[in-house]
Amino acid sequence: MDAISFIDLDHCHFPSILRLQFHVIMLRSNLFFILFALLLSCQSSSQKQSEMEHKYTNALVNESSPYLLQHAHNPVDWHAWNDKTLSKAKDENKLIIISVGYSACHWCHVMEHESFEDSTVAALMNEHFVPIKVDREERPDIDDVYMTACQLTSGRGCGWPLNAFALSDGRPIWAGTYFPKDQWMKILNQFIQLKLTSPSQLREYADNLEEGYRSVDAVEIPLENTSIEDVDMTATMAMFKNQIDAKYGGRKGAPKFPMPNNYETLLKYGHLNGDKSALNLVYTTLNNMSSGGIFDAIAGGFARYSTDAIWKVPHFEKMLYDNGQLLDIYSYAFKKTKDPTYKKTIDKTVNWIKQEMIDESGGIYSALDADSEGEEGKFYVWKHDEISNAISDETARSIFVDRFEITKSGNWEHDKNILHVKMTLDQLAKKYDMTEKEIEKSIDESLQVLKVIRDKRVRPGLDDKILTSWNALASHGLIEAYFSTGNNTAFQLAADNMAFLLKHQVQKNGQLWRNYKNGKSTINAFLDDYALLVRALIKYYEATLDEKYLFDADRILSFAETHFSDDTTGLFYYTSDLDPPLVTRKRELADNVIPSSNSIMARNLLHLGLYLYKPAYIKRAEKMAASMKSAIFEGQQPSFYSNWLQLYMDLIEHPYEVAIVGDKSLDMVVDWKASYLPNAMILGGKKEGNLQLLKDKLQAGATMIYVCRNKVCKFPVEEVSAAMELVQ
Repeated sequence: MDAISFIDLDHCHFPSILRLQFHVIMLRSNLFFILFALLLSCQSSSQKQSEMEHKYTNALVNESSPYLLQHAHNPVDWHAWNDKTLSKAKDENKLIIISVGYSACHWCHVMEHESFEDSTVAALMNEHFVPIKVDREERPDIDDVYMTACQLTSGRGCGWPLNAFALSDGRPIWAGTYFPKDQWMKILNQFIQLKLTSPSQLREYADNLEEGYRSVDAVEIPLENTSIEDVDMTATMAMFKNQIDAKYGGRKGAPKFPMPNNYETLLKYGHLNGDKSALNLVYTTLNNMSSGGIFDAIAGGFARYSTDAIWKVPHFEKMLYDNGQLLDIYSYAFKKTKDPTYKKTIDKTVNWIKQEMIDESGGIYSALDADSEGEEGKFYVWKHDEISNAISDETARSIFVDRFEITKSGNWEHDKNILHVKMTLDQLAKKYDMTEKEIEKSIDESLQVLKVIRDKRVRPGLDDKILTSWNALASHGLIEAYFSTGNNTAFQLAADNMAFLLKHQVQKNGQLWRNYKNGKSTINAFLDDYALLVRALIKYYEATLDEKYLFDADRILSFAETHFSDDTTGLFYYTSDLDPPLVTRKRELADNVIPSSNSIMARNLLHLGLYLYKPAYIKRAEKMAASMKSAIFEGQQPSFYSNWLQLYMDLIEHPYEVAIVGDKSLDMVVDWKASYLPNAMILGGKKEGNLQLLKDKLQAGATMIYVCRNKVCKFPVEEVSAAMELVQ
């Protein structure tokens, strides 16, 4: 029976006697056609039962995206974005509604319940429009096109759900975000009337937006002699620092989003230039985030953002891309400060990824929803009596209540409490006449008690699609967690994830898949997938000194150069020339929550150019930096170009090339990477291998460290501490 043990007969809807006969037959014969017939019967029966359970079913039922599947039984006749759907709009001469969101999006759920589950709204949408649902995480290229339309038509920032109206050829005419039902109905009727009475006006809207797209992506075409060394980095970074909240960290005001690359840039600049004010802004941000409600004190991991200015009240969904990058910045800060709070934050976040986000394939899931049982944050918040009943020891209970500001009326809404740090360990130690270690032990034990209780609650929904770019972000963060704290679990998770990505998402020619779900790789990848995977492979090389990973990175980058390049500016398009064209072919330039794919790719080109001795790569990185020069240094928003600023730092003064060659090379790399040295790249191995930078550096019976810059090396040393002095 081993060959057929994967068949779950109890979920097939045919009589138990037939199941018994099936087992007997399979034991006695190889009549596989009987198996085939029974499986068809099972599938047909399951499908019929599923259809009976739902009053409505639309085309999204055939999709794999958790977000699209959430809408598969709306009365709205949703379609996925594909050629068939676009042809339908043209054939029927209907306007298109493109509704974009993601599975963990709270307001997407709200609009679904208010409007898309309403049969009256659905009837209007179905009769006059072709409704298309898009998962922005699967198809960020489509999201970008219509998000830009929203920004151009509204003149301000937009978010999700994103609801765009387009002509039957896909050209946008207007876009907005969340709308209550009555307002949505009015908007639908306005466009129905415009289509009937003023179709030329709709075409004019589309023409104007098309012109707007060209201005959004405009950059300088660099001259051959454009200098990248004459920028005023001091003035730019002063402006950058002024945009950060000195009291609570993060950007000034509310809501507050973790922007890990912002703080990575400030930390790097502060370290290299001795700027204590830049460093303090980073520490203030990280301290307030890890003690705020945005961090899950029970299980680890950060929520998407804080709705207030003090990091207290989160928007409760947890996204992999945030947490992967936050592992990076907390790891860098721990290397720099050795603050035990940072280590604890790292270890708990690693453990959250391990416990809740890992697929058996080694891939890492995308997100946890904000809602459970139809209520935002229900899984994470506590009534006062729940905590009082859970923590039996009176002193422990009192310490916990003081630590997290637990009150009977609640520190949030509806008598509920968010766990956020109100009193420090030092303050509690003084109040209770205990040591800080005793206080911390008591709090940790109470948190574990609450975790046991919380684990029995209805869990938030899991978005179990596996995205190449987000997995690469997580792997990079896990490797840095290992370097900074010695957390071997983090390294093993990263190793398993890199093996998964190389096996399932990388094709022989270097082409990538974006998505993995239900054992299947799908969707031709976008530039962020290429850029972030190359970056992660370079980081994994540093952890293993296996040059195979550099060559894998080079193969992937070479494919991207062939299929994504904008040769005029040296930049890259977001979509490849193998993809069906959208309304416009855009470039991702500004650094947001995730740095732009172009800035990441430019830094990859510099680092691979140095590792593999490819001057053309370095030259292209310089050209890309020159293309962005005026946008970065003449604009008033340097924090939106934080990763580009790191590129400029490295181009103005190339990083040190630290080559460690000999039997103890890997151990020495681990020692080296435990310190914060952002202006040094590591290479080496027990043998010289194939990298030109390692040629003639192996000395028999010794492990030598060579500190080089621009191919010029200082006298080799045998101690990591001595080599660090040469860098610092």
